[in-house]
Amino acid sequence: MERRRLGRTGLDVSVLGYGAGAVGGLFTKGDARDQERAVARAIEAGVNYFDTAPLYGNGESERNLGRVLRVLKADVVVGTKVRLAAEHRADVAGGIARSMDESLKRLGRDHVDLFQLHNPLVAGDGGDKLAIEIALDAVAPALDKLKRAGKTRFIGFSAVGETAALLRAVESRLFDTVQVVYNALNPSAGGPMPAGAPGQDYGRLLDKAKAADMGTIVIRALAGGALAGTAERHPLAMQAVDPIGSAPSFAVDVARAKALEAQARDAGCASLTELAERFVIAHPAVSTMLIGYSTLDHLEQAIAAVEKGPLSADVLRRLT
Repeated sequence: MERRRLGRTGLDVSVLGYGAGAVGGLFTKGDARDQERAVARAIEAGVNYFDTAPLYGNGESERNLGRVLRVLKADVVVGTKVRLAAEHRADVAGGIARSMDESLKRLGRDHVDLFQLHNPLVAGDGGDKLAIEIALDAVAPALDKLKRAGKTRFIGFSAVGETAALLRAVESRLFDTVQVVYNALNPSAGGPMPAGAPGQDYGRLLDKAKAADMGTIVIRALAGGALAGTAERHPLAMQAVDPIGSAPSFAVDVARAKALEAQARDAGCASLTELAERFVIAHPAVSTMLIGYSTLDHLEQAIAAVEKGPLSADVLRRLT
């Protein structure tokens, strides 16, 4: 499988990553044997980046991923996250340090490769939404302290929230990586926002991250599953998925995805999800793309898609 440089970290990561979140659900609600089979197959195919967070299944994703990686004695790149609640504002550094220690305990590791801020970044602070000033002035130094302590090799953030705040975080150059919302329904992180398209304009965030030599980890590559072209969900999957940066509702995203079915056939893609995955990896500023899985078959489909390579320039022109 193709590997790409994760920005200034110097790590080479597989273009397909393993998202162990709740949207797919295998690592939050799945059978332990299926979890082990999926990770073993992913590693066999060349996948070497695995992403988790305390939020996923209230710690279950971290516990399950840690167990499987130990059983398999896997030498892979592992990233997790920290999400600050309102009560942490009085002691941001302490909240981050405690979250790191709890994550390491669940994962059964003495360090992770990547530790990322998981809160939406905004101008005005409140609740789950974190003011960009706090992220730059308090969070980044606290993450850097953990880096110097050897608990994480690199630090990053999730680029959800307000575009102006996200661009400030990139331009600060305080973080090594950024998780970017980028998909065929909202390609604005990688190019112009299509005229009349719903959703948030991410202002070519991928290009700006590359200019800052940051590693880029694409999230919502399938728009929360909408780019499968159906509203039906696997029993393990999150049953209600709120859109991030796209249409006002999941149903509208599904309808917009179904409108791409003819283009998928014309491009020689076996499915809409193949079209979506090959669209993402076609952008030269993408380091890796996270896909969440409910079944081993979902994983096999993603592996097959990336092995076919990026979409052609002609197909990309028609899509955008």
